[in-house]
Amino acid sequence: MTRLITQSELPSLVGQELGVSRWFAVEQPRIDGFAKLTEDEQWIHVDVARATREAGGTIAHGLLTLSLLPAMGAAVWRLEGTTSVLNYGFDRVRFTAAVPSGSRVRLCQTLLKLEERSSGLLITQRGTVEVEGGERPALVADSLGLFRFG
Repeated sequence: MTRLITQSELPSLVGQELGVSRWFAVEQPRIDGFAKLTEDEQWIHVDVARATREAGGTIAHGLLTLSLLPAMGAAVWRLEGTTSVLNYGFDRVRFTAAVPSGSRVRLCQTLLKLEERSSGLLITQRGTVEVEGGERPALVADSLGLFRFG
């Protein structure tokens, strides 16, 4: 269930975990679609026979995992009164483990920093993407979003 956070409680949450998303499936059709869209059709992602023979199976693109952050993040929390959120970029992104085809991933989000801006509130979060049954996270990223209010 998505956590609803008010603007008044947000400052007290800096440094704390905001929550964990539901599990998201990373199946071969999703990987193939991403490969086609981005024109990154390296064999480790799309050639199931070769990847199975040489590497134990296909894996998702790191950028596919990164691209799931908005959907996973929306499943974690939302800020009351927000009219829009603009992707402001990333301070840090690390791909720390592979995401095998057929696996499930979820996002754990921690609030790192708040900055008042004339156009809204710039929020920095650390997102850690876990692979179900994995020993270490697949991705750790510090993302920035500009939250605007009506």
